[in-house]
Amino acid sequence: MAEVAEATDDPGLSGEDRKLITLARATMARTGAPEGAAVRDLDGRTYAAAAVSLPSLQLSALEVCVAMAISSGSRGLEAAVRLGGDRGPDLRALAEFAGPDVVLHLGDARGRLAD
Repeated sequence: MAEVAEATDDPGLSGEDRKLITLARATMARTGAPEGAAVRDLDGRTYAAAAVSLPSLQLSALEVCVAMAISSGSRGLEAAVRLGGDRGPDLRALAEFAGPDVVLHLGDARGRLAD
C-alpha cells in the first residue's frame, strides 16, 4: 500500500499545488461529497468541483473540473488534484485535455496524498 502524507507537510509540493489541495478539500467539506478535485490551467486560473450524480448525468469531480476549464476557454492544464474517488475514466479525460505531462496529485477523501 502507498505511503500517505498530509499535503501541508510535503516539502515536494509547490505553494500553487497546495492551493489546489485546499480547494479540493474545501469543496468536499462544503458539499459533503466523498470526492473533490481542483485544477490549474495554463493561465493560472483554478477550478474546483465535487462529483455530479444525477440519474441522467454522472461525472467525477475531476471530469467536472476539466469541463469547467474547457468551457471557460482554457488551452490546457498545468496541474490537477483529486481527493477520494477511484482511478477510473476521469483520468482519461484529464490526459486527453492536458496531455501526459500534467502534474497529478491523488489523495484519499481526507486529503492525504498517496506517494
